[in-house]
Amino acid sequence: MNCQICGAHLPEGAMFCGGCGSSTSATPTTRKRADPRPSDTTIIQPLAPRTTVISVPLWPAGTGPTDDQPAGALPADAPSGEGGHPPARPLGAHAEAPAEKAEPARYTLQFSTGETVSVRGTGLIGRRPLPQPSERFDHLIQITDLGMSVSKSHLEFGQHDGEFWVNDRFSGNGTVVRRAPAPALRCEPGRRYLVARGARVEIGDQFFMVL
Repeated sequence: MNCQICGAHLPEGAMFCGGCGSSTSATPTTRKRADPRPSDTTIIQPLAPRTTVISVPLWPAGTGPTDDQPAGALPADAPSGEGGHPPARPLGAHAEAPAEKAEPARYTLQFSTGETVSVRGTGLIGRRPLPQPSERFDHLIQITDLGMSVSKSHLEFGQHDGEFWVNDRFSGNGTVVRRAPAPALRCEPGRRYLVARGARVEIGDQFFMVL
């Protein structure tokens, strides 16, 4: 079985593609995954103004993609570390994995609801986060949201080469990444976006800081 979005080979019974993060039931024209649980998210009206989703990361001068490198992949010499992070950008489906798997970095997520959680590895965030049967996460972070603007499983997070990423799980009110001076970035559901330390990730009426 192959992913209909990126073409990667998938193991039998896989719910999501390990390469691009898309649902195995997604097609190039519709990538939305049905939540097996009833939806009781309160949709915020009106939603915050949408911004244009940048589907290709910004490349430093002279380091653009070559003919044999996918446009969505990260440049080999992309800056890293607190002072050198580029703006939040989508993580390409074909980005190369590191030769040696390093221990995941530790991040602190500081929520507007009062929770502060130290994380390392992968996780789900929501009012009642629930993995699919084939999924395994290091953290399941449940946050309080009496207005129910945050979905049950609102977003997924993880790391790529030590950098933090988020992936909106087709939530009712979406996910927005903000870090000045870059413009606000509304995340396309089902796609991973790198998020630098100091950025603010908005989920419904709530948000968390990545530290």
